[in-house]
This record gives sequence, structure tokens and C-alpha cells, in this order.
Amino acid sequence: MGEAVMTTRRQADGAIVVDVRGTLDAATVGALRQALLSTLHGERPRTMIVDLTFVTFMDSMGIGALVTGYNAARETGTRFVLRNPSEFVHRQLRVTGLAEMFGLPSDPRSAQTYTP
Repeated sequence: MGEAVMTTRRQADGAIVVDVRGTLDAATVGALRQALLSTLHGERPRTMIVDLTFVTFMDSMGIGALVTGYNAARETGTRFVLRNPSEFVHRQLRVTGLAEMFGLPSDPRSAQTYTP
């Protein structure tokens, strides 16, 4: 089980960015889920960006937390964006059939620079 650090910041355009670093597994997803849900319900941003640039590992629990955030964002009318997933994370989302739901390109090399 690993460690993860989540920080939340507001961009100049009003979007909320949740920067995630480390591993997303059973030991760490509770903090991610809490950060996503509390920010969505408390701030109600137009756009929430989850930056996965420095996520080194993600298992099914991490995927579940992202899906929870995605669903909660839809309920509040917030656009939910995954930014810069690593090749490993992108592969996990593609294998589970969720890359398209999150609006990620099918080629993981394209996902590195994808910014909607």
C-alpha cells in the first residue's frame, strides 16, 4: 500500500484543480474521494480537473474513486476532466473501458498532452 497526496487549487478561469501524487489504492482512495466530493458539493465549480501527472499506480479502488467523482460532478452540473494520466493510468482506464467516458484519447501518448 502506498501514499498519496492531494492538493486543491483554483485556476484563474475558476476551474478547481485537484493535484494527485503517489499511488491510488485501498489505503489512499478515501482521501481522494473525500477531496473530490467535498470540493464538488462545497465549491460547485463549473469545471473540476483531476491532475494525474504524478500518479504512479492506480488499482480498481482508484478507478472507483474517479468514477464516484465523475458521477457526483454530473449531478452538480460540473465538467469533470482528467489531466495528463500517466501511461500506466491511461492503460488502466482503457482496459476497463472508462477512458472514453472520461474523454481521454485512445492513444496513451496523446493523453500525456491532452488538455480540454
